[in-house]
Amino acid sequence: MTSEETISDERSRGASPAGARDLPIPPPGTMGPPVEYESLRRECPVARVRTLVGATAWYLTRYQDVGSVLGDPRFVRPNVDDWPPPEGNPVSGCHRLVMMMELEGPGHRALRRSLADAFSPAAMREREPRVRALAEGLLDEFERHSGPADLLGGFVEPFPLLVMCDLVGIPYAQQDYFVPLVDSALTAMVDVVEGRRVSAPLYEYVDGLIARKRREPGDDVLSDLLRRQDAGELSADDVTSFGLTMLLAGFRTTTMFLANSVVTLLTSPEHLAQLRGNPGLLADAVEELLRFLPVLNGVVVLQATEEISLLDQTIRAGDAVLPTIPAANRDGSVFPDADTLDFARTRNPHLTFGRGRHFCLGAHLARLTLRVALAALLTRFPDLRLTVAPHELPWEDESPAKSPLALPVRW
Repeated sequence: MTSEETISDERSRGASPAGARDLPIPPPGTMGPPVEYESLRRECPVARVRTLVGATAWYLTRYQDVGSVLGDPRFVRPNVDDWPPPEGNPVSGCHRLVMMMELEGPGHRALRRSLADAFSPAAMREREPRVRALAEGLLDEFERHSGPADLLGGFVEPFPLLVMCDLVGIPYAQQDYFVPLVDSALTAMVDVVEGRRVSAPLYEYVDGLIARKRREPGDDVLSDLLRRQDAGELSADDVTSFGLTMLLAGFRTTTMFLANSVVTLLTSPEHLAQLRGNPGLLADAVEELLRFLPVLNGVVVLQATEEISLLDQTIRAGDAVLPTIPAANRDGSVFPDADTLDFARTRNPHLTFGRGRHFCLGAHLARLTLRVALAALLTRFPDLRLTVAPHELPWEDESPAKSPLALPVRW
């Protein structure tokens, strides 16, 4: 029996094992982390959990296990349209949203090679003045408010999107159309039917965008990929996969990290003063915030292609595994005083951007975006502060990926 047939057979069984726990999520009204991290790492580092969509998966919480699984080729990212398996009839008109994280083999390697220069540290250093100018432009508009305003809607949400669109070649002016599609697709973690339903119009948008780039190429990543496709280096599916990946994964997590970073700094006068007094610490502070903030709680889903033993547990072919990166990033065996935010941390091998062949392509772009955003806010608004108590901030409490829904501030 092939790996694919084994996975299909495992899916068809559909049985939820007895004793599965509920997926740990942060307490309502907070960014977390879930209180269960510590006890799971100590007592049950490989646990069976029920996800928010009702499917079951193995939940990993130790740094060693999370890093090992992320880098193990026997675990692959299932397609968003395939896991969890749809109940009853598939959604009518559903397209397969194949992103780069699901690609394997020579095609995946060729696509990453084609993108390596555009997303390299050197390219980000060269692009930094442009990114700074984008930040200042948004903050010029935001600062025109005469009173308290929502920093989330005015800067934290649009800035990562603008930076990504500017690099990739996606029309930022069309955000009112494609962002709702993206957000609906991302609801697949809590509403599978809605997430799959929106795949068709999102595909149509990417197809239309690529067609326009063919007619009117520019100095952007999509145009370069189309030139490489014409040269026979890439397939049309490769280019489409990249476009979908940048829309679905190219800015939302950065937005969430930025929002949670702002909350963390504005509610920690000590850390805020530390950055104001030593701007040169900002790059290390960004790395520590990436480690410390529990944004990706059980969001990364992998699937075993064969039977694997992990800490005396048998993970069957087809089983889903959640390598819980925020739990690994709080593992005290790797990070001393792991629950303490320490901008002077000298060793910080966090797993926020993954590991192995699917290490996040946009890691350096995300770092640049976060660093420029925080530097611009600290410089422009030396007395920036929340207008509500931290416990009064609104949060989306139904999702494992937590960030505030608004950031009311004054300056």
